[in-house]
Amino acid sequence: MSRLLISPRHLSAIGLHAQVSYPQECCGVLIGRFLDPQGRRVRVERILAARNECACHSTCESDDPPAVTNSRYEISPQTVISAHRHARQQGFEVVGYYHSHPDHEARPSDLDLDHAWARLSYLIVSVQQGQPESIRSWRLAEDRSCFEEQTLDVGGMPVATLATTGRRVTGGPLP
Repeated sequence: MSRLLISPRHLSAIGLHAQVSYPQECCGVLIGRFLDPQGRRVRVERILAARNECACHSTCESDDPPAVTNSRYEISPQTVISAHRHARQQGFEVVGYYHSHPDHEARPSDLDLDHAWARLSYLIVSVQQGQPESIRSWRLAEDRSCFEEQTLDVGGMPVATLATTGRRVTGGPLP
């Protein structure tokens, strides 16, 4: 199983971003390092909150009504390029992306699967009625058929699924 190492501070910031973006999806970039050649161990060193272009309804690659575009995210190509440049300048890489699922589980959708890239982590925050409820991380399977859940390692403590309470992040250890 792959592992995403991230600080409680970064998870809290992501949860807050999800909360203030509700009912739209929030999105952002995970910047850090791959700790092994296969990219199965990833450390997040920085997060970069991004503007959800779908939330603006004018640039999203969708002709769907606003209710549907609330459940999508799109980061502009300029933001992605800038994030890669910023990461390289600091000696890091883009190691993944995060986004929220308003009033849905923290599980990847079919659309997430269609747009996923190999090796990258996809951190998803479930936001229920405006409150972040759980955070899970996923990685595309090698055959691209599905996502595999990553173990979240928060401040040196592996957790199965994180529950959030406002700005505080809590979770139970893996058995």
